[in-house]
Amino acid sequence: MKQQVIQEMGTVELQERLEEELKHLTRLRLNHAVSPLDNPHQISANRKTIARLKTELRNRQLEEQNNKES
Repeated sequence: MKQQVIQEMGTVELQERLEEELKHLTRLRLNHAVSPLDNPHQISANRKTIARLKTELRNRQLEEQNNKES
C-alpha cells in the first residue's frame, strides 16, 4: 500500500485496516510454518504496510497533541 493512499484514509479507517493487516500477517506466518508460501516476501511486504499504518497513526496523534498544546 502506498504512503499517499494511507494519508488519504481517515483515522478510523486506518485503525480498521491495521487490525486487518495484523490478522493477515498472523495467517501468513501460520501458513508459512505449515507449508512454504509461494511468495515468502509477502510477509515482509505485509510488515512494511503495518509499519506505514502505525507511523501515520502516530503522526496524527502527535499533530493532535501539538494542536491541543497551542
